[in-house]
Amino acid sequence: MLYSAFVLLLATVTSAQLTSKLTQITDFGPNPRNVSMYIYVPANLPPNPPILVSPHWCHGTARQVFDYRPWASLGDKYGFITIYPDAPTTNTDQCWDVSSKASLTHNGGGDALGIVSMVRWTLEKYHADKDRVFVTGTSSGAMMTGTLLGSYPDVFAAGSAWAGVPFGCFAGNGYDVWSDDCATGKIIRTGAQWAALVHNAYPSYQGWRPKFQTLHGTADKVLYAQNFREQIKQWTSVFGVSEKPTQITKNTPFTGWTRFRYGDKFEAYEAGSVTHDIPTDADTVMDFFDLKCSGPSCFSRPRSGEGGYYL
Repeated sequence: MLYSAFVLLLATVTSAQLTSKLTQITDFGPNPRNVSMYIYVPANLPPNPPILVSPHWCHGTARQVFDYRPWASLGDKYGFITIYPDAPTTNTDQCWDVSSKASLTHNGGGDALGIVSMVRWTLEKYHADKDRVFVTGTSSGAMMTGTLLGSYPDVFAAGSAWAGVPFGCFAGNGYDVWSDDCATGKIIRTGAQWAALVHNAYPSYQGWRPKFQTLHGTADKVLYAQNFREQIKQWTSVFGVSEKPTQITKNTPFTGWTRFRYGDKFEAYEAGSVTHDIPTDADTVMDFFDLKCSGPSCFSRPRSGEGGYYL
């Protein structure tokens, strides 16, 4: 999964503007795979701030996400902390481990546990809002986004995955296995079969599930668009809703893109004629996470004493 120079054109901040503010944390809890942690904390941090986690793409780094995504400047504006994980240097092509049983199991280890330890450390250090923790990424970062939602539904409120695959699609015997069968869309399962992989990641969990947003180009020849259709089967089954969308909106957020909504917790965007170099639209992510909001009425996991449905 090669990182395209096209993404560089989307930069809204420069390294020179923010370099001195990205901080590495070296002791943040259980981290069996030696994932590196970088964090950006706004100077004027509000009480009980949300957290956004943004894992990088293959061949990418935490620094590149910091430089070429607007999360830090948006955090300054709207008052949230951003965590930028760096995959272990031992991982092939600097991709994330989304294949090992460890990462695909709650508190099982792998890269996923290292990232969750970053979240737990940040929650304690900055008294952040445990009910407003979000994750978004592109390509391998999208795959890790789905892995985190599946393995740690108790930690995250929502995820946004740009050009990813279903949870467990890359499962294999190793920490950074590449699956050609998954990448090329040859792994076809029923919704119930896909959902079982998610439920088996944390079999005792009966609580509220984080909502999910997935976006994929129809011309993707790195992670084929069949993975988009398999994700729809998986997550509608996880949420217990029909694969028939409840709402279809064309030309959003861009011309040729179509948004399909399935109830109130899952939406999927089909990006017509878009390749694997899918352009991330910050507003689409921010709006889904409700990160422009401040105050008690913002989207969050059900808070203590509040209602909510359980899946």
